[in-house]
Amino acid sequence: MENLHQLLLERHSIRRYKDQPVDADDVRTILEAALLAPSSKSVRPWQFVVVEDKDMLVRLADCKQFGTKPISTAAFAVVVAVDTTKSDVYVEDASIAALLMHLQAADLGLGSCWIQVRNRFAADAESSETVVRELLDIPEDMAVECIMTFGHIDEVRKPVDPEKLLWEKIHIGKW
Repeated sequence: MENLHQLLLERHSIRRYKDQPVDADDVRTILEAALLAPSSKSVRPWQFVVVEDKDMLVRLADCKQFGTKPISTAAFAVVVAVDTTKSDVYVEDASIAALLMHLQAADLGLGSCWIQVRNRFAADAESSETVVRELLDIPEDMAVECIMTFGHIDEVRKPVDPEKLLWEKIHIGKW
C-alpha cells in the first residue's frame, strides 16, 4: 500500500474468502503485527491461538448464532485472548492487537474480519467465550475478545468515499 491513509480508505471487513492457503511468511507478518501492538504499561496481556485446521474452523463458527460464516471459510483464524488479571484495560489491549492484524492483512492484500466473542452467546445460550475456550483449551483466566479471520479476498468492495465521512461527529474545542 502506498500509505496508511490510502490503506484506511481501501480496507474493509472481508467475509468471503477464496479456498486458498495464505503464504506462511504472510501469516508470520500478521502475527508479528499483533506482537508489536502497544499495551497499557507495556504489560502485553494478550495471547494468540492460530487455527488453520478446517474442521476446527467450522466448529469455532458455532461459537455464536450470527456473523460467524467467515470463520468456517477463512484460510486461518487467530483467537485473541487476554489475561484479565494483568491489566484493567485488557479489552483495549486486545482490541489494538486485533486491529493491527486487520491492518497488516490489508497491507498484504489479504482480507480479514473481526468476529466478536466477548459478551456474545451460542445458539444454546452458552457463552461464546466458553465455547471457544473449551474447543481450544484456553485457560479459564484468559478472556476471549474476538476471532480474527484471514484469507484471500473473494468479494469486491469499493474504497470509502471521503465525501461521505461523518464530519459532524468531530467537535473542536468542546462539544
